[in-house]
Amino acid sequence: MSEQTGTGGLNEYIQHHLQQYAIDFGGGTFHVDTWVVSLFCGLVFIGWFGFYARKATSGVPSKGQAFVEMAMEFVDNQVKDNFHGDRSSITPLAITIFMWVVLMNGMDLLPLDTPGVAIQAVAGADVAAHTFFRWVPTADLNTTAAMSVVVFFLILYHSLKAKGGFGFGKELLTSPFAAENPVTRAVLMPANLGLNIIEYCVKPVSLAMRLFGNMYGGELVFMLIAGLLGGGLLMFVPGVIFNLAWAIFHILIVLLQAFIFMILSVVYIAGAYESH
Repeated sequence: MSEQTGTGGLNEYIQHHLQQYAIDFGGGTFHVDTWVVSLFCGLVFIGWFGFYARKATSGVPSKGQAFVEMAMEFVDNQVKDNFHGDRSSITPLAITIFMWVVLMNGMDLLPLDTPGVAIQAVAGADVAAHTFFRWVPTADLNTTAAMSVVVFFLILYHSLKAKGGFGFGKELLTSPFAAENPVTRAVLMPANLGLNIIEYCVKPVSLAMRLFGNMYGGELVFMLIAGLLGGGLLMFVPGVIFNLAWAIFHILIVLLQAFIFMILSVVYIAGAYESH
């Protein structure tokens, strides 16, 4: 959620909050805010689930243990429905993706101006006005692209594991257009290779862009609603109502986008074990 506190108008407010806290690193730009919040969310997940895993009892579970067990069972059932093999490494991957993305997406429900208010209280308004910090790691394409690249390499790993180097290479060259005639098969090899490369590359791109687009759009809506909150007393009440309504709806987006990213990752990995 957001609350407009800037004095330069909605345009300047949005531009300010779309800026990353970035530093030059290794010839490129490193987004410190994305890394810090992503790490924080990851540690929260590890600590949260690790705590209840160690404290798990066979009797009547506590509410916290019950929630963790429900989340694990839900994800495991999804994996079971989509991956018909050894799930010992796939289910932990899926629950990590789901909960980590939920936590990162959920940062969008926190007030955008919290970092600025905190910095202003400590260092003054001038410093706060020139300090950038974005709450939502998944609204940064670097985050979603990095996660998607990891999934891409996992797809390649499982493809090689299931079919071997020769089998995987043969599939790239001989499907989807198969031919019995050796000459025809050789002619079709470049087309098959090109189509397979496109298919493999589209998977991480679609994963990254879908999650990024939805979270970036949701963030922008909160910023636009902030314009109502900063538009005087007449617009304050409608702004609060719109902000609350969008926040409630956005909870569904937070959960749905995490689910989609998780389930597509599992489906893509499961597809590595199937032949064209």
